[in-house]
Amino acid sequence: MPASDVRRHMKFVFTLACAALALPGIGADAQSWPTKAVIMVVPFPAGGGTDAFARPLSAMLSKQLGKQVVIDNRGGAGGNLGASIAAHATPDGYTIFMGAVHHAIAPSVYKKLDYSIEKDFAPIAVVAVVPQVIVVNPKRVTQNDLKSFIEYAKKNPGKLNYGSAGNGTSHHLAGELFKIAAGVDLAHVPYKGAGPALQDLIAGQIDAMFDGLGSSAQHIKAGTIKALAVAAPERSPALPDVPTAAQAGVKGYEVSTWYALWAPAAAPKPIVDRLVVEVGKALAVPEVKNVWQSQGAAIGASNPKEMAAFLSAEIAKWAKVAKSAQIQID
Repeated sequence: MPASDVRRHMKFVFTLACAALALPGIGADAQSWPTKAVIMVVPFPAGGGTDAFARPLSAMLSKQLGKQVVIDNRGGAGGNLGASIAAHATPDGYTIFMGAVHHAIAPSVYKKLDYSIEKDFAPIAVVAVVPQVIVVNPKRVTQNDLKSFIEYAKKNPGKLNYGSAGNGTSHHLAGELFKIAAGVDLAHVPYKGAGPALQDLIAGQIDAMFDGLGSSAQHIKAGTIKALAVAAPERSPALPDVPTAAQAGVKGYEVSTWYALWAPAAAPKPIVDRLVVEVGKALAVPEVKNVWQSQGAAIGASNPKEMAAFLSAEIAKWAKVAKSAQIQID
């Protein structure tokens, strides 16, 4: 994380902590909380990308709060099952929810959801933002830069394909957004998870993928897949030689896999306020920062107001992509 971002984050944590102490209502509820374990619902199976951030964060929060913050993996329905469970949990401050970019995509992709990510949850913080990277199999795709890849794709519409974690996933919509931004036609190959798709990319079964930097970086460095661009406003310190999509000629293509923390909407505000402070403190601990840096991640919106604005913008962004690509799941 750049030094300027670290200073800004620490200043925010200090200011918020002082403000929290000054709140008259924070004393009774928040100072005695928690008196038992706090459940962090993770709406994906154990071992996935969300777990990579949820587990270090929950361990640090456990130390700070003096009570265990326990991970409860509730995978299913593309992340919607766990979200529904958390949304309808007793709003007593003992259930929190670690969601992801998927939950900004879901409202536009799924016809029926029994929760609203904006109305049924109280935002805490965007805890990690990982840029996506455009990667290809070097044996199947001989082009060495994004410009020539696009030129080839335009001359051969539908010949190149890309894999995703499944229909309606962030990988899928990232590919569709790229098609719109670059003006190309790529065939979509859905998988049951990002892991199988990445393995088939490495094995040469598919041409390309729009993947999170955290899972692709080691394979890029090993040479088994080739990075054409990062979908971020700035180059990644993990891959300093790889240009951004804008630098490579595709304006407006910025995609990140992000992870965020919420509480049920009716959770006591003093407890939510304390969670905001505690999460900020946890993210500033060196051992946690080292995990984030190893994943190519940065901290996102670090207060509820910023997170709500970020979420609203993400929902609008992906709604346009879903509508343009006519993506809808029953």
